[in-house]
Amino acid sequence: MSTEPRRRLIPVALAAVVLAGPAAATPPMSAIDWLSKSVMAAPGVPEVAAPVGIPPAEGIDVQTLGLQQLDATGLVTAEASGLPADLWVASRTGDLVELLQAEPQHLLPALQDLLDTLLLVEARPPADSGASGGFLLARVDRLLEQGALDPAAALLQQAGVHQPALFRRWFDVELLLGQEQAACKSMAETPEIAPTLPARIFCLARTGDWGAAALTLQSAKALGMLQPENAAVLTRFLDTGGDDSATPLPPPAHPTPLVWRMMEAVGEPLPTNTLPLAFAQADLRANTGWKAQVVAAERLARAGAIPANQLIGVYSQGRPSASGDPWDRVAAVQALDRAVTARDAAAVSRALPPAWTAMSAAGLQVTLARLYGKAVAGMKLGGNAAEIAFRLALLAPDAATLAGNRVAANPTEAFLIGLARGQTTGLTPPDDMGSAIMAGFAPGARPSEDVQAMLDAHRTGEAILHAINRIADGAQGDLRGVTEGIATLHAAGLDEAARKIAIQLMLVARAG
Repeated sequence: MSTEPRRRLIPVALAAVVLAGPAAATPPMSAIDWLSKSVMAAPGVPEVAAPVGIPPAEGIDVQTLGLQQLDATGLVTAEASGLPADLWVASRTGDLVELLQAEPQHLLPALQDLLDTLLLVEARPPADSGASGGFLLARVDRLLEQGALDPAAALLQQAGVHQPALFRRWFDVELLLGQEQAACKSMAETPEIAPTLPARIFCLARTGDWGAAALTLQSAKALGMLQPENAAVLTRFLDTGGDDSATPLPPPAHPTPLVWRMMEAVGEPLPTNTLPLAFAQADLRANTGWKAQVVAAERLARAGAIPANQLIGVYSQGRPSASGDPWDRVAAVQALDRAVTARDAAAVSRALPPAWTAMSAAGLQVTLARLYGKAVAGMKLGGNAAEIAFRLALLAPDAATLAGNRVAANPTEAFLIGLARGQTTGLTPPDDMGSAIMAGFAPGARPSEDVQAMLDAHRTGEAILHAINRIADGAQGDLRGVTEGIATLHAAGLDEAARKIAIQLMLVARAG
């Protein structure tokens, strides 16, 4: 693209930004504070406009939704999820958004799985749902907060990304994944998405129009339209001279994905380990060092943001040449993987205890179970390895089958096997946590009065969100929350989820 035609458009573009006013005039009630202020509503353009055409994710059928259907967007049908199609319809959008924002950031994997199902289910929206898509935004923001960028992007693409608030989130996801070209192209082609100046300049450069980007930057700086921090990084970003003697830029206190991406581009990358979890996804790219990939993959696996197979893929990239954290853990899992692949029971008996210890210390027991629980359950293992294999079977997805093959060696094992099988009648709880769990499964157990009222009013999704919160409290010691939460899930027909959660409360929660 030539520079000259773009030059004639610069003053109009700058005027549009000035007339549009501040980028954050009325942020969505579900907005998260690290998103880039990359777009704003253009002057005179309605908040809801024609859909933006973007490439669909592989395996996702994208269609234009009616204005009242944004909050119904999902990736999994209600039937496939086991949830009722009307689980949101009787609730108020504001109440659901507040509940999502109140959910703890660190959940047991089974609780996280249940929450993820709620975030991704395609269901009838709340009756008061409007064109703004407030509930959809809240669900996307929760996925972004927990680092689950791929499902967040797929959910946004399914919705059509036809509002500034939706496009803003898609733009940031693409920045963190290093795939911003398509987002920049859509931004340039879509008049109803008005870019802020930093985003406009960045995208002009990324799409090859460096002359227009430089002129826009110069004009904006002359008019005082850029914050000093943005002006500095944009100036360095457009400096094609590559002055290695330039003084390093001061690291921003709260970088957005746009600032983070430009800092990386100028050769001053910011470490992601102190940034929000979504930034860790950027460290999974092939141009990142192995240790950074391992650290990022473990953070994301712990949050349920990546599948277990992706973590073992990162672990398998090489052979650790050092000791200490995380290399001892990588070496232990590699040894177990080799033993399992060879179907060598003696080698598994040696490798399993150190792998379990190392992964438990990192809070990744369930990840280990998802990888190897089924494989080791059928092996004849000796010593401590047999007991660990039993725990892995209990934490594996098909626990009911795997754990059912073991003859209980003590009352605690009998209790756990009963939970896995869904046969809780007559079980003897081994401790206070077990008693709280049993009380939730007991015949006649009912949720708290207010949650029962939600279920009676068909506010099922709202009740489940309350249950997740209460069980999370229970994992921290409030055992009444365990009983109330499990009773709620049982009443909502989610017995399998309740059993998985109960097992993890017994085996994982108190292990840290």
